[in-house]
Amino acid sequence: MKLKPLMIALAAGVCLPVLAQSQLTVVNFGGANGAAQKKAYFEAFEKSGAGKILPVEYNGEQAKIKAMVETKKVTWDVVEVESPDVNRGCDEGLFEKIDWSKVGNKADFQPAAVHECGVGTFIWSTVMAYNADKLKTAPVTWADFWDTKKFPGKRGMRKGARYNLEFALMADGVKTADVYKVLATKDGADRAFKKMTELKSSIQFWEAGAQPPQFLVAGDVAMTTAYNGRIDAAQREGKNLQITWTGGIYDLDYWVMPKGGANKDLALKFISMASSPDAQAEYARNISYGPTNNKALTKLDPKVLALLPTSPANSKDALRFNITFWADQGEALEKRFAAWSAQ
Repeated sequence: MKLKPLMIALAAGVCLPVLAQSQLTVVNFGGANGAAQKKAYFEAFEKSGAGKILPVEYNGEQAKIKAMVETKKVTWDVVEVESPDVNRGCDEGLFEKIDWSKVGNKADFQPAAVHECGVGTFIWSTVMAYNADKLKTAPVTWADFWDTKKFPGKRGMRKGARYNLEFALMADGVKTADVYKVLATKDGADRAFKKMTELKSSIQFWEAGAQPPQFLVAGDVAMTTAYNGRIDAAQREGKNLQITWTGGIYDLDYWVMPKGGANKDLALKFISMASSPDAQAEYARNISYGPTNNKALTKLDPKVLALLPTSPANSKDALRFNITFWADQGEALEKRFAAWSAQ
């Protein structure tokens, strides 16, 4: 009897390791972002024959990565992390160093995307959003967000100090370029909290990215801070939600490889493919987050470009999230915010 190829491979004991090596576990935050990654990255990677993607969702728990690395039981190959975590994890030795010669030309990327332990994968923004069916006059500035006489109703804000203190200072007349300079001083922090207190009775806090569009659709709030991609997803579902880009705070998410993963070469191959102009352009068509590979921008039509945080019109008065500032002062400000919100 002739043995089939699979049986021969099994008899030789080579099949299972080959299968294991060709499966890559990729971890992201799910939601609209996860769906866009599936379409732009996972499907293309699998179609290329490079390997199979096992997608996993998480909420950014760095502790899980730390536990895997420390116990030498690393089951995640590629993980999407936020900017403070790429720095912290790199300092703690949790991530492999990136061989950029296998990813692409550094000069093609936004400078902030090039990190020794990570590759910036998209640029997103925390912005002001409102329901145009319920609010006939569009708010233009953060001062408008604070103006409950002109724009009656509740305000949705993320529960935490981050972003809110910056917005409070902008609402109080601080220029975008000076926000972190002011916030770094004791008087500046006091000023931000004083401004937050003005709005306190009107704030409805949110904790998950899906909540701001839900608040707007339900009419629970007149306007809210929100991740621009979440508003984009709601617009694609036919909701008349709009964004005011003035003074938006933009940041990057990164791909990292937990230290000691078994599929390092394949992981780097995935990151390289997901960083290519074609893949990043496809991702931007599926969710309005900006590519980090500048060459992707030339592949997008004007309608798509107009919705990205990185478009010239949307980014002209934007503030880049300052990782160093929040690494230095974040703990104290978050504690102060928690005490303030509980009062």
